[in-house]
Amino acid sequence: MNRIVVGAFVALLFMAAGLFWMQGRAEVEQGAPLPEAPPAKAPEALPSADVAGLRGPAPPEATELTREQRRFGRYDRDRDGRITRNELLATRTAAFRKLDKDGNNLLTFEEWAAATSDRFASADANHDLWLSPDEFRSTAPRPQPRPKCGC
Repeated sequence: MNRIVVGAFVALLFMAAGLFWMQGRAEVEQGAPLPEAPPAKAPEALPSADVAGLRGPAPPEATELTREQRRFGRYDRDRDGRITRNELLATRTAAFRKLDKDGNNLLTFEEWAAATSDRFASADANHDLWLSPDEFRSTAPRPQPRPKCGC
């Protein structure tokens, strides 16, 4: 019990000392003289140069990345040249959240089966409980549109 009381007293003592130090410092800074502004100069004329025969350096050329290098770059979020487990799994988070219906971060067999059954039902257009080749083709992932500009 005594340790608690002594500790509280010491803490209050430090707070009081800090308060007095800050107040004393504020008074010194308020009384300090302001720096004088430099005298205003007349604006100088801008320099000019004859650039008729000069040519600047060529712009650098962008290297074409291979497909695997681009894929690696999509996963390497912090650009350190290594892909950690978290970086690799981060791309699958949205897909996992769609399957996890109750939001408890556990994917049960029932949740997976319900999602798979829903996907089958949406692909089975004529509801005959089997997929023809055309119906199965509709389950393929949609191709991602390519960006118009890579800049």
